[in-house]
Amino acid sequence: MKNEKTRKIAGISILTAIVIVLQLMGSFIRFGPFSISLVLIPIVVGAALYGPYAGAFLGFIFSLVVLLSGDAAAFLAVNVFGTILTVLAKGTLAGLCAGIVYKLFAKKPFLAAVMAAISCPIVNTGIFILGCYLFFYETVSAWGAAFGFANTSAYIFLGMIGANFLFELLSNIILSPVIVRVINMGRNR
Repeated sequence: MKNEKTRKIAGISILTAIVIVLQLMGSFIRFGPFSISLVLIPIVVGAALYGPYAGAFLGFIFSLVVLLSGDAAAFLAVNVFGTILTVLAKGTLAGLCAGIVYKLFAKKPFLAAVMAAISCPIVNTGIFILGCYLFFYETVSAWGAAFGFANTSAYIFLGMIGANFLFELLSNIILSPVIVRVINMGRNR
């Protein structure tokens, strides 16, 4: 029992370090105005291996790095509370949901990994969109108009998240077999 707890702490610690490094490196890779969330993969792995709360923790760490690295600076200048709430909620809930989804499909590990890998970017991006509408609508509308978008929703979906979301979703789906392999290796030890 003690050995299992030690492995879990070590595993979550390693994944935490990976999340931090990937998010800091990911801030240099951009599609449009936002960086790609490369950290979603280790969040899904942690959620699958160690459960929904570990996924939530890893998502929370991802959120903290986003806030501390300056990745959310444009939004912080508009609404500090809205930015902090949106960023913390999107990362934390993405990890939590990935863990819950994995548990729901756990009897079929490959399907569980694919579904968790799909749910993570959907929740992450969905909460970002919700935050844009709740806290930053006027600002996002002005940004969209400056880029030639007549419609705020079109700017949010096409200008802000389009390429990022597709890259995150596709990379998660493509790497799902790797996720399954890592999970199986972790469980077999």
